[in-house]
Amino acid sequence: MAKCTKQLSSGKYAHDAGGSRTSAVCKTKGAVHWKADFDVDCDGQKTPKCNKSTDPWWQNQTAFTQSNGKPLNAEKLPFVVVPGISSTWSYKGAGIGGGTVAAVTYKDKLVYAVVGDVGPTGAIGEGSYALAKALGINPNPKTGGASGAVVDYVLFPGVKVGKVEDAAAAKTLGAKSAAKLVG
Repeated sequence: MAKCTKQLSSGKYAHDAGGSRTSAVCKTKGAVHWKADFDVDCDGQKTPKCNKSTDPWWQNQTAFTQSNGKPLNAEKLPFVVVPGISSTWSYKGAGIGGGTVAAVTYKDKLVYAVVGDVGPTGAIGEGSYALAKALGINPNPKTGGASGAVVDYVLFPGVKVGKVEDAAAAKTLGAKSAAKLVG
């Protein structure tokens, strides 16, 4: 994504709790974006790869749920985590919510995802196990992820899938939104 020409956040975020605040939330041509590291989120449905024994921070819920009311499946669904609402920035105020479509890039890979969970208020740069795997990032919640500001997160406010768990719709809508953004 392009440089931050218009900063939306009233400050910056750390990549990890207690770290230096170096990542701003920005806006370009209607897209909301930031550059950060990648921490693996395994929260949601208990699966062979995402559970208490594989992830000591595992929680059996996600901020947003599937259409049937169940938590999201981090092992199967590519999703991004937005920071919790604070004086720094409000995802809701930016028109973002569960199922908002996102484009995430790492090195030479691009993956379309949805907003699926909410994280801490002071840190940014987290995505699901499935998103890490699709980007070629080690998806292990204990030892995986990518450090440094190496991942671009681009969210498209107002562009939402009908069902949060519909990864195919996220890919279709994401491709259209990305083409519109760069076109």
